[in-house]
Amino acid sequence: MMHNIKETFQEVIQAVFPLALAIVLLLLLFVGISWNDLISFLIATAITAIGMTFFLTGVKVSMLPMGEAIGGDLPKHNSLGFIALIVFLFSFFVTIAEPNVIVLINLIDSALQGGIDSSLLLFSIAFGVGFIMIIAILRIIYGTPVRYLFAAIYSFILVLSFFVPADFLAIAFDSGSVTTGAIFVPVLMGLGIGVASVLQDRSELDGFGLVGLATTGPILSLMLMGVLSS
Repeated sequence: MMHNIKETFQEVIQAVFPLALAIVLLLLLFVGISWNDLISFLIATAITAIGMTFFLTGVKVSMLPMGEAIGGDLPKHNSLGFIALIVFLFSFFVTIAEPNVIVLINLIDSALQGGIDSSLLLFSIAFGVGFIMIIAILRIIYGTPVRYLFAAIYSFILVLSFFVPADFLAIAFDSGSVTTGAIFVPVLMGLGIGVASVLQDRSELDGFGLVGLATTGPILSLMLMGVLSS
């Protein structure tokens, strides 16, 4: 455990330190900031780094193995309906728990002054991820080349973009991006790798591409919501 914490802390410092340094230089050289505010910023940055270290360590030692274990067990049930249900529920709740998604929804709610129901937005994003994840897992099971799915989904997105209100279009693409967060990526990649690892005619590499596919789910669901509400 201590080795994982130390390794993760080094990764966090490598990511946070350059950003914090750049912000401090901008504040001192161009914006101007008091010493009290600067000290508060540095303390908050240190707390952020410590929090991220423990959070990411937890993801590594619990979330990722859990996703692989569930993915490795699913094909053993020999029921596509059961696999689809578990994958949907798992993906749905992982998306709801993703911090990046919550941040996006709060920003949208603030910008639109409650113009879109936050719960509806959250459930739409989670539903889109769950639906696409079912397709992504079935792709692994049946061995369908991932390029065909990407071509079909993005072709549909391109056509649909001509009928979606501009506000919804921007929100839809941002919702696809924010799903690739600290919880979402390791858990769902672990799920895909776990499924691929127990199939005799599959390589673990077949479990990759899952995150790329999953990001299209919220785009599609919010685009459709925009079309229906317009």
